[in-house]
Amino acid sequence: MHRRSCLALLAIAAFPALPALAADAPALLLAQVYRPGLPLQDYWVSEKYDGVRGFWDGRTLRTRGGETVQAPAWFTAGWPEVPMDGELWAGRGRFSHAQSTTRQQQPGDVAWRQMRFMVFDLPGDKGTFDQRLPALNALVESLGQPWVQAVPQRRVANDAALQALLHRTVRAGGEGLMLHRGASLYRAGRSDDLIKLKTHEDTEARVIAHLPGKGRHAGRMGALLVEMPSGQRFRLGAGFSDADRERPPPVGSWVTYRFRGTHNGGLPRFASFVRARADMPPDSLSIK
Repeated sequence: MHRRSCLALLAIAAFPALPALAADAPALLLAQVYRPGLPLQDYWVSEKYDGVRGFWDGRTLRTRGGETVQAPAWFTAGWPEVPMDGELWAGRGRFSHAQSTTRQQQPGDVAWRQMRFMVFDLPGDKGTFDQRLPALNALVESLGQPWVQAVPQRRVANDAALQALLHRTVRAGGEGLMLHRGASLYRAGRSDDLIKLKTHEDTEARVIAHLPGKGRHAGRMGALLVEMPSGQRFRLGAGFSDADRERPPPVGSWVTYRFRGTHNGGLPRFASFVRARADMPPDSLSIK
């Protein structure tokens, strides 16, 4: 067997399957991917904010992986003892700022002054989303803090109107759209109660190993061996800059990759690296 193939097989065998979700991770509502034919009259539609998922449990602000966000005291001052689910967002096209700011152990006011908490749900409310929405808007308004905002929600008439809104949003620098079923209760896990819609498909996988490069990439990373939450593994070799290959995402970390459909076995087609996800701890199993 070729030496490089042996090294790859050893790398695959050296790392165990993904662990279970961290015990202290909040139980969040997760999104399915949009498919044509959904009854759009049942859904509210909002922009999908490209930030870091934030969960206020009534006392502490945490990421979806359960890590405490070390925000300045003024940022969460006066927040209610009511759980709020939202996105820590720095504006369109500024994911890197949101990610680096929420990872700071010593929060800096300058960075945090550019952040907003975009609230899109009240997990502790027992009503339907139709009922939670006015309560959410009233709660955010009562805070009177410009960095805490209720995510605007709207209805669309049909798929053509939805696609037109998607393309307007993306052209303006947005990431995509979210659809929230009005009659749904807040239930943790993935279901059609929450739908994401983008102009492309992307998701996350965990880095299992760095596979050596060859040719002009000799002596540095040629590809990442990554594992999907399903346990399936594949080589991710496209989309990296020279800097990425010199300093690849560490083993155990998560990366976002873009792809175009899947093979019959479920592996992604034409997968390409997008970015490292420093907001997701190594033991998390959460997909945005």
